[in-house]
Amino acid sequence: MELVIKRLIDIFVSLFLLIILSPLLIIISLIIFITMGPPVIFKQERPGFKGKPFTIYKFRTMTNEKDEYGNLLPDEKRLTKIGKFLRSTSLDELPELFNVLKGDMSLVGPRPLLMEYLNYYTEEQMRRHDVKPGITGWAQVNGRNSLSWEEKFKLDVWYVDNWSLWLDFKILFLTLIKVLKREGISAEGYATMPKFTGSKD
Repeated sequence: MELVIKRLIDIFVSLFLLIILSPLLIIISLIIFITMGPPVIFKQERPGFKGKPFTIYKFRTMTNEKDEYGNLLPDEKRLTKIGKFLRSTSLDELPELFNVLKGDMSLVGPRPLLMEYLNYYTEEQMRRHDVKPGITGWAQVNGRNSLSWEEKFKLDVWYVDNWSLWLDFKILFLTLIKVLKREGISAEGYATMPKFTGSKD
């Protein structure tokens, strides 16, 4: 029954936010279009519930600049000023509300990472996919990108084992505080985090 309530909350909250934030979504879209050109929305395949792929939506924050060999420049060099602002305020995540409405994601759950990381998870870490991924999660309100990958995954698995509606409400409340304080936006020396290549232990 709690899972049904969680889904109903996801639907009503995401729909409500998309409606009231529609002017902001339009303004951000126009700024990205003017400063970077199309596309405005960044789309990428990510693993969802049980690792099943889905397409995540975010506001685009980086250019497509390449080096002389045709390879994309590092994220730090492609991240624009408006992109940094969107990330620091988490406004780049707003299009994920469409993912929540569709049922690919939940408001709260482990963050959906890259498909390539699936090959590096331990059996225990893989359990983070036993629930739907979320826009925010337990790891995000306990350090976000200032944490190591191993610390993040432990928090994700803890969430899976201890999930409740009350915990979700607590995480949503703490997320508002973290966004206002702009804490844990990126790991030192990176636009977000270094790539995960497997646990050290």
